[in-house]
Amino acid sequence: MFKMFLALLGRTMTRIILVLLSAICVTGVSPVYRFAVPEPFSGPDIFNPYRNVLKKNGETLWKRALFHTHTMVKGIFNECHHTPAEVSDSLRGFGYDLITFSNHNSFTDFPAASALDVNVYEHGWNLPKYHKLVFGAEKVWHWDNLMPVLASQRQFHIDMISQGSDFVQINHPTRTWLTQKSTMEKLEGYTIMELDSGRTTAQEYWDWALSCGHYSFGMANDDLHFPDLTHKIAVRCNFLSTEGEDYEAVRKCLTEGGFYSMRIPDYGHGDWKVKHEMNRQLPDIREIGLEGSEIFIRLSDTADSIVVTGQDGRRLAASCGCDSLRYRFRESDSYARLTAFFPGGEVIYSNPFARYDSSLSDSPFKVPEHRISVPLTILYNMMLLVLSVTLILAGIGFFSKQHEKKD
Repeated sequence: MFKMFLALLGRTMTRIILVLLSAICVTGVSPVYRFAVPEPFSGPDIFNPYRNVLKKNGETLWKRALFHTHTMVKGIFNECHHTPAEVSDSLRGFGYDLITFSNHNSFTDFPAASALDVNVYEHGWNLPKYHKLVFGAEKVWHWDNLMPVLASQRQFHIDMISQGSDFVQINHPTRTWLTQKSTMEKLEGYTIMELDSGRTTAQEYWDWALSCGHYSFGMANDDLHFPDLTHKIAVRCNFLSTEGEDYEAVRKCLTEGGFYSMRIPDYGHGDWKVKHEMNRQLPDIREIGLEGSEIFIRLSDTADSIVVTGQDGRRLAASCGCDSLRYRFRESDSYARLTAFFPGGEVIYSNPFARYDSSLSDSPFKVPEHRISVPLTILYNMMLLVLSVTLILAGIGFFSKQHEKKD
């Protein structure tokens, strides 16, 4: 009996492996890119992402926002068992002003307020969890590589979903399997990098890309699936300097950079009353910007430390027990971003200030320069075709033999 069980298990595993490998090969098609040599930001000018922030009563105007949120959807593939209205009500209770639903490969309407709809979805069902938020698309791009390991495959995703959309965000790189430093040094064409998945307050993936001249803003999101668990909800958010709550106002702010991100502790550790009360008392940024070549920030509360991070993730400066900091860009600085650490465990991340040439461009964002290698693309996809046919034929042969044995 035991031998029969092992034989059955072996046959089942063989079938699964053959089907999986065939699916990986069939869906693995992609151009092969010739990526440009990465170069740090350079130029006589310094880009200020907060140049257009709004003021109200002398202080910067902020609205609390969350953009990576899941809800119940039609069909069987649900990653959240709460309706959009239930999720929205839960987040409103923590002081969120702007809420966006980003379900996988589908658009979700905002409950009872179509004016607040943000046309966004999360692209990707692949095994390494290489996911992207796609903003402003009119339709969903359903194609996906089952195992997008190569930088060319991942760049292909960005290029395809960027067509017909306003901008793209790379999601949770710290939780995307097989993401290497060399990968982030190549990828370009996205506008936002999702920060801080909860494992660390360092943002090495962001710094890898920024150090190679791939500019992006940083956004922190809950990636909310369980609004009924205190340690899953209201632990990351963003603050946008905008008066409007419609998509055009949100799009303008997100593509200009006038926002900052925040990591928030799970106040009360299960005590919902404490969590709600503390979320209404978060520290914030009162002023941030650029004067000449000097970055400045002023906070509402005293921080344990304010750290300036630059090229290759190096610490450029730090100040302890303070509520403000000024840092003067040096000639050797390619970019600088600010992180404030508070005694209660809150962490604030600014968008990066970076060098650029204002006579050539209005920002450090660069038009993607990667080119497709036609010979390598043909060779790579022909190899996939051969492997696919081989695996399919092997599977057919294996299943035929098993059928003959049964007969």
